[in-house]
Amino acid sequence: MKTFLSCILIISVLSALGTVQARTLEFSGYEWIVKTSDGEQVGPGPNYFSDRAENVWVDSNGKLHLKITYRDGKWYCAEVISKENFGYGTYRFYTESRIDQLDKNVVLGLFTWDDDPAYNHREIDIEFSTWGQAINDNAQFVVQPYYRTDNIHRFTIQLNGDYSTHSFDWRNDSITFQSSYGHTES
Repeated sequence: MKTFLSCILIISVLSALGTVQARTLEFSGYEWIVKTSDGEQVGPGPNYFSDRAENVWVDSNGKLHLKITYRDGKWYCAEVISKENFGYGTYRFYTESRIDQLDKNVVLGLFTWDDDPAYNHREIDIEFSTWGQAINDNAQFVVQPYYRTDNIHRFTIQLNGDYSTHSFDWRNDSITFQSSYGHTES
């Protein structure tokens, strides 16, 4: 079984985190919980997650940074989870890195998640990875469950710089995905 490292941004649709004390940060007008796994492997992955400032921080310009670090013989991933509950609407992610050139074992996931298993956790994914392969499509749009016809679209994205925009528009009867070069509003 192949284990992938992941650097993941999660926006929870209906968060059910309870009373766990965790590091939080402010980003893009919302409060986010920084995931930690206390040295244990957890999903997605399984991976180790760190809430240290060297893995997750917001800089003086208000930009979120997620970083994978190697410490004590383990790779630690980064994940943030919104404390706000979201639902239908447009989800837009602005990136400022060469997500088309990630290491073959790294996954960047931008997605919704609901702890309630109904409706496949309401998981909608934009993911960047070659899934452990040296040559493979490096991006995908997914509506879970991925194995249903037309619920996954894999493709190769080639950026001409660091800036890109990725979004999905979630309506009660449809989901429309889009990726584009540069930072765009549509």
